[in-house]
Amino acid sequence: MRIGLRLLLGYFLIVAVAGYFVLSIFVQEVKPGVRRATEGTLVDTANLLAQIARLDMQRDDVAHGQLAQAFTQLNQRPIGANIAGIRKDRSEYHVYLTDARGTVIFDSAGQAVGQNYSRWNDVYLTLRGQYGARSTRSNPQDENSSVMYVAAPVREQGNIIGVLSVGKPNSTMAPVIKRSERRILWAGALLLGIALLIGLGFVWWINRSIGRLVRYADGVSQGESAPLPTMGSHELTQLAQALESMRMKLEGKAYIEQYVHTLTHELKSPLAAIRGAAELLQELPPPATSRRFLTNIEQQSARIQQLVDKLLVQARLESRPGLELAPLAMAALVRQAVAGKEAQAAQRGVVLQVDELEAITLTGDGLLISQALTNLLDNALDFTPPGGVVSLCGERRESHYLITVSDNGSGIPHYALGKVFERFYSLARADKPKSSGLGLNFVQEVARLHRGGIQLHNRQPCGVIAVFTLSL
Repeated sequence: MRIGLRLLLGYFLIVAVAGYFVLSIFVQEVKPGVRRATEGTLVDTANLLAQIARLDMQRDDVAHGQLAQAFTQLNQRPIGANIAGIRKDRSEYHVYLTDARGTVIFDSAGQAVGQNYSRWNDVYLTLRGQYGARSTRSNPQDENSSVMYVAAPVREQGNIIGVLSVGKPNSTMAPVIKRSERRILWAGALLLGIALLIGLGFVWWINRSIGRLVRYADGVSQGESAPLPTMGSHELTQLAQALESMRMKLEGKAYIEQYVHTLTHELKSPLAAIRGAAELLQELPPPATSRRFLTNIEQQSARIQQLVDKLLVQARLESRPGLELAPLAMAALVRQAVAGKEAQAAQRGVVLQVDELEAITLTGDGLLISQALTNLLDNALDFTPPGGVVSLCGERRESHYLITVSDNGSGIPHYALGKVFERFYSLARADKPKSSGLGLNFVQEVARLHRGGIQLHNRQPCGVIAVFTLSL
């Protein structure tokens, strides 16, 4: 199972368990909470009606008193109340009045007059000066038929002369209780849904961050120069930095091994030539032959020196921690690079011209870009015959700046098109020895550092076009 799914399931399980306990407590508290509120209302109503009943009992005309008249007229027309979506058209109160002996002298339902209620808790306790209340089922077999009664004393000069009880069926509270429970359950479901969305978002973020690290590691393992991803937390940033540190150490070791191997391979040929010439010189050949061997030793020594110098430049480029960034006016930079090669072009009889240059400013390392352009111009001049033309142009294309170097020289053989960017790979020149084979590799590295690229392809009928791309 994926770690993201495990985190999601664990998080959702914790939220679900916590939500279950919280919701169950809320639901369990709804019914007693509603009944407590109803009981409080009944207490107020009973005490209020007890004052009216006291006047009726003083006149000794309870059957036709104000209390009886009020209940006679109470349900003659619908109340028509809409309480938060619950319709109420009639009063559910059941009121009865007992005398000091507990005998019912008034019943709003007209059924219990004359009966002895002195043993009912509401009457029994109230007659003794205590708080009286009871809940009794009208149908012993049906728990939903229970009625809550609350009593209030009817006092005359400090003496209890009667008890007024107000009752309300618990079934009338059922719609309120059910609606409250339903709303709580809906709120709980919504809470779980929101928690699930938050969990999904968190897991998506974790998977995305880990995925970026995986892609970075895959890119590094495949030899790509993948940038270190930016993470959204301190711990993941530390992990990314640890991976980057490990990559740099491994690359440094591989880099040294590769350079030692390639340098040894490239030095074999000139060292062998120097050794052979030195052995022949020990035999004291004629002066003309000696001069030829000495010239060969000088050329091979110069080649070794050039190779070492180029390798040092390449090593500094590849091991540098970052670019020295600054705003660069590209048109001026290109013209400066061309001006530095005009004398060499004139000496070779090659026309060096600048075509259209779009004036644009980008951020980059001016020294590296200038060296890369110089390498491209060197290659173009080396392979362009006298009377040929080397031209440059620059233009913006979407989010990149393209510098194109064109010549009408001999072109690149088909077999070499896929190898020209390899380190130490070089094609033979017509009138000079092979180069170090590091120039185009240097250009490729500079383009990579500037999030660009370099492409070479043959042009028709002859020549090469090099497109050096830099990100804006």
